[in-house]
Amino acid sequence: MTDLRDVAALFPGLDVVELTQWVERSWVRPDPAGDGSWVFQDVDIARVRLIHDLRRACDVPAEAIPMLLSLLDQLYATRSRLDAVLRALERQPAAVRDAVRAALDT
Repeated sequence: MTDLRDVAALFPGLDVVELTQWVERSWVRPDPAGDGSWVFQDVDIARVRLIHDLRRACDVPAEAIPMLLSLLDQLYATRSRLDAVLRALERQPAAVRDAVRAALDT
């Protein structure tokens, strides 16, 4: 668990003010702490890294970030659902798995 200042310090050129704006825009959703501050988990830090890379390395304008994050969230959710389908398929009898494979090959 990491606080706002520690997270901002991990990324060159990212200050507390900008990171606070990202949280206020719901681009990053750290857990609230009892004192009104935020606690960043590993997943939050990974999202900060993504946004930082998009803004700095890829020069993506701030106006495009919400759309990109939404699309990426949808992609991750779809991947998670597909993983669940594959796990469910693995538990099926061989005949069912073969039929699904045959249907996908057509």
